[in-house]
Amino acid sequence: MGKWLMGFVISMTLALGSCNSLKSLFTVSDAEVAIRELLSSGTVYGGKAAAIKGLISKESLLSSFFPEDIRKILATAEGLGFGPQINRFSTTLGSAAANTAERSVPVFLLGIKRMKIRDAVGIVRNGGTACTDYLRVTIGDTLRRAIAPVMDSVLEEYHLVGEWNKLVAPVQLFAGNRINLDLGYLMSGLVTSLMFSKIAEKETAIRTKVQERGSVLLRRVFGG
Repeated sequence: MGKWLMGFVISMTLALGSCNSLKSLFTVSDAEVAIRELLSSGTVYGGKAAAIKGLISKESLLSSFFPEDIRKILATAEGLGFGPQINRFSTTLGSAAANTAERSVPVFLLGIKRMKIRDAVGIVRNGGTACTDYLRVTIGDTLRRAIAPVMDSVLEEYHLVGEWNKLVAPVQLFAGNRINLDLGYLMSGLVTSLMFSKIAEKETAIRTKVQERGSVLLRRVFGG
C-alpha cells in the first residue's frame, strides 16, 4: 500500500510539473503581441530619452554624418577659426535631431502596429535584441522615409538647411559626389539610428529584468 501511495504521489507530482510547464508556454499569437508591445514600449522610451537635452553630442553628429577623412577636414576648419560656427551649428542640429525623434514616436508606433511578424516564437527565443533587429531589417527604411515630414518641419523650425549648406560648402569641394550631404537624408538616418538604439536598450531591459515586464503577457512570454 505504501509503495502504491508513493507511486501515486510521484505520478501526480510529474503531472503537476507538466501542467506548470504547459502554463509557461506561449502561443505564436502571444509572441506576436508581446513583440509589438516590447517594441512600442521601446519607442515611447526612446521618445522620452530624446527629449533629454544634450543627448546627441557634436562628436556623435559628425561621426554619423561624415567618414573619417571628412571629419579631419572639419577639424582643420575648426583650427582655422570656424570652431564657434561648427559648435553652434552642432548644438542646434543636436536639438533638432532630438526634437525630430521625440515627434516621430507616433510614426514608429503606427509602423510597429502594421508590421508583419514572421517566426515570432523564434524572434522571442533568439534573445539579445532580436525584436529590435527584426524591426530594423523589415521596416527600418520605411520608418526613415515616414519621418520625413516631421523632420522637414523641425529643420524649417530651426532654420538649419541654409546654415548647413554654407557650412559644408568647403567639404563638398573635397568630397564631391562621394557622400550625400543632403541634411534631410543625413538627419533621417541619425534619428532612426537613435530610436533603434533606445528601443534595443528597452528590449534588453525587458529580457533581463523582471521589473521591466509591465504586463502579464510580457512576463509570460519573456519569463518571470
